[in-house]
Amino acid sequence: MLIAFARTITLYLLLVVGIRLMGKRQVGELEPAELVLAMLLSDLAAVPMQDFGIPLAFGVVPIVALLCLSMVLSVLTLRSVRLRVLLCGRPSIVVEKGTILQKELCKTRMTPDELMEELRLQGITDLATVKYAILETSGRLSAILYAGCQPATAQQMGLTAEESGLPLTVIDNGRVYPDNLRRRGLDRRWLERQLAAHGLRSAREVFLMTVDERGGVYLAEQEKGGRG
Repeated sequence: MLIAFARTITLYLLLVVGIRLMGKRQVGELEPAELVLAMLLSDLAAVPMQDFGIPLAFGVVPIVALLCLSMVLSVLTLRSVRLRVLLCGRPSIVVEKGTILQKELCKTRMTPDELMEELRLQGITDLATVKYAILETSGRLSAILYAGCQPATAQQMGLTAEESGLPLTVIDNGRVYPDNLRRRGLDRRWLERQLAAHGLRSAREVFLMTVDERGGVYLAEQEKGGRG
């Protein structure tokens, strides 16, 4: 039992470290090469976890080799456009000036219903408002509207927008983050005053508290019996 536990933890940590080394782009968007890699890694890790007759190295070595190959290919694709196109493909324009490019849509094996569904997910219901719709290599659809159909910005309306900046978490599930307090030029006394102003006695009663660059505070209290 302990052997099974140790093998599982070892392979799990190896996969986590490997995926982290691949970078955040691969974690958030799976290109074809990354999708194949993920499928292979899952299979390679599953076999040594289940079959104790197979040496652990038989699972570790192929996983490390694939991760190394993936990182090498990532470097090469940065330097070679041809290799990048070969491995990742090219973005495809499927809508141009409100017109569906049927041949391109057919090449991508995307149905009109799927196209309309992707547009609706972006809040677009009228194809005539779409100047370009591009199917990215990650499988996501990017839609560019005509200028007259885009939401008006504060600059276009002649308004002055106030930037609140990036909010930092100062309390997370009852736990205070002193470093983030210092980054905002704040201290424990300020925090205690804020808690008192909200009728709270301690940080343990706070689920989330953030402070932005302008000093704006967002505070959500713990639900009763909800702290975990």
